[in-house]
Amino acid sequence: MSLYKEGSRAIKGVTGPLLFVSNIKCGGYGEIVSIETDTSTLMGQILQVEGDLCVIQVFEDTMGLNPESTTVWLERDVMKISLSPALKGRILNGRGEPIDGKGPIIYEELKLPIQGLPLNPVKRSSPNAYIETGISSIDLMNTLVRGQKLPIFSGAGLPANELATQIVKQARVPGSKGQFLPIFAAVGITAREAQYFINFFNDTGTIHNGIFFINLASDSAVERILTPRLALTAAEYFAFFLGYDVLVVITDMLYYCEALREISAVRDEVPGRRGYPGYMYSDLASIFERAGCVRSGRGSVTQIPIITMPGDDMTHPVVDLSGYITEGQIVLDRGLNDRNIYPPINVLPSLSRLMNKGIGRGKTVEEHRSLADQLYASYARAKEVERLRLIVGEDGLTEEEKFFLRFGEMFEEKFLNQGDEYRDIKESMEIAWDCLSILPKEALYKLSEDIIVKKLSGRERKTS
Repeated sequence: MSLYKEGSRAIKGVTGPLLFVSNIKCGGYGEIVSIETDTSTLMGQILQVEGDLCVIQVFEDTMGLNPESTTVWLERDVMKISLSPALKGRILNGRGEPIDGKGPIIYEELKLPIQGLPLNPVKRSSPNAYIETGISSIDLMNTLVRGQKLPIFSGAGLPANELATQIVKQARVPGSKGQFLPIFAAVGITAREAQYFINFFNDTGTIHNGIFFINLASDSAVERILTPRLALTAAEYFAFFLGYDVLVVITDMLYYCEALREISAVRDEVPGRRGYPGYMYSDLASIFERAGCVRSGRGSVTQIPIITMPGDDMTHPVVDLSGYITEGQIVLDRGLNDRNIYPPINVLPSLSRLMNKGIGRGKTVEEHRSLADQLYASYARAKEVERLRLIVGEDGLTEEEKFFLRFGEMFEEKFLNQGDEYRDIKESMEIAWDCLSILPKEALYKLSEDIIVKKLSGRERKTS
């Protein structure tokens, strides 16, 4: 603790989670402070420095804080998290404190700043291995690659939480000799959602194989800013110090951005689009860009942030800016969900920009790319025929259009609608070939003749 101390008269006011303190000399941006009150000691972080005036984010609730009896101490350090292999299997709150009732965690001496250590661009390596999620529409058509950041865009009320838990439970790196670790960070969720997550991970045994951060909606807005950074710092420790392949699933980044907006409004900053701060793009980038691999091949950090789209609007600032920073998107569809198709992933607007780096010969199968392209083309044609049927009726369709119509129905019912079961990539491909066997060979123009003969020659053509 610093020898420097501010008396109570230096505190000019308290507004929401912010404390305004004057006459502080040599205060640093991001510096940790202790705030002593009559009854407790709070922690905070210097958010802004203008001359001798400091704006301090308080991590706890400031309700009832009396400026006349409060003392601020400078800690001369930035916010850090203690790290240890013993974090594995534990549930922590949004400040990194254990809340699972299993007792204290035995930490190593190592502490890392939660803002992250910049990854040397020269040391970065290109992603080259896929992560199997066990979900056909992701593994086959929007493959997640080790070191990628691939968000899930979801509308309100869609089963994004169920999909998140399924991915945490099932994900792995096939054929990898290294260790795999899922880290789950819940930001701004309700107590009911938190209990659902904890019960699921306990009941499935996933709790023993990952690290879990839970931040509730009733916690302070500042804690929502900390939670993703704590999770990613733990991920970097396990990836780059211990050699793990780490998958970080964060839900929901919309609540993170709303916390940014709340703090920005208290600071009287000029608002940007829909009231969000103008620096939200760079702030989100400081989180998403912490994914990656290193050339030594020792460890990787992969991210799946989940983002709710208010009003199912993909042009919403949080969704829009996240799409610019990340490398694709998985889109959940309300129409599919209304027809009880789970997971309701609409593959047509979905995309994985790094997919080609993790598939193909020696990684999945040689025809992976062409098979995915054929599924995209055929399903897009099937949706066009569906719209045409509304105009001309089914009797007005050609025989080929009827084949595409049946393909679309089977694709949704058998391929997309897999429920909560796990499918490896081979099983997903078998189901895909079964769907394509409905179509005439001349409609499979994305596939080579050799592949068509090899994969479809022995299959019974399903025409009904």
